[in-house]
Amino acid sequence: MKYSRKLQEGTFLKRYKRFFADIEFQGQTIVAHVPNTGSMKSVNNPGQLCLFSESDNPERKLKFTLEMIKSPGGAWVGVNTATPNTVVKETVLRVIGKHKDEVGGFAHWASFDEAKPEFKISAETRLDFALKKKDTDKMHFIEVKNVTLGEEGIAKFPDAVTERGQKHLKELMALMEQGHTAELVFTVQRHDCGTFSPADDIDPEYGKLLREASAKGLKISPFVVDLTPTEASLSEVTLPVVFLS
Repeated sequence: MKYSRKLQEGTFLKRYKRFFADIEFQGQTIVAHVPNTGSMKSVNNPGQLCLFSESDNPERKLKFTLEMIKSPGGAWVGVNTATPNTVVKETVLRVIGKHKDEVGGFAHWASFDEAKPEFKISAETRLDFALKKKDTDKMHFIEVKNVTLGEEGIAKFPDAVTERGQKHLKELMALMEQGHTAELVFTVQRHDCGTFSPADDIDPEYGKLLREASAKGLKISPFVVDLTPTEASLSEVTLPVVFLS
């Protein structure tokens, strides 16, 4: 995912009303949109450098969007929750139908022939992607989750209680019971973590359901996202999944 123009660097001052951030830029304070409904725990650190994008759309209330904040340890952390679906979609469309030797860490997607984004499984729910082979009616369902939380070298999800995430896990388990396969792609928007774990202290029910789904065959893929001021892309690096308790 290439940005339309290089991201600009400022100093993150504060986040407020959930969707607003003050940024110091060239001696002035600008207001940016914060495209993140989570708590941003571990990255909501005033005084850190940040990167933001600028829009030319005259209909937008705020022309700036907060994209990344530098962690106290020096790693860029992507906070835009639209980035994960975009980079996963780009990758899936690039690799489906290819020979597995051509696509490295994404080989398990290459065997499929078509990808359907925003696939409706019920009147209330759409999953991010459904992959399908031509010779079968069974599908491989993918739900994408954004990961910004990092503690002591461990990437964690969620950073706030997520009833929606709990619901998705139950739905994925139901689909597996029908003979489909399912995968949770955790897009880790930071490079300073060596493992992935559910944040049991924040949402113990989510951790319980993730363990249950994993035992039933859910594929858990914590892919690290490569972040630069000009581009975000899904890397082939996957973090080991560790259930801490």
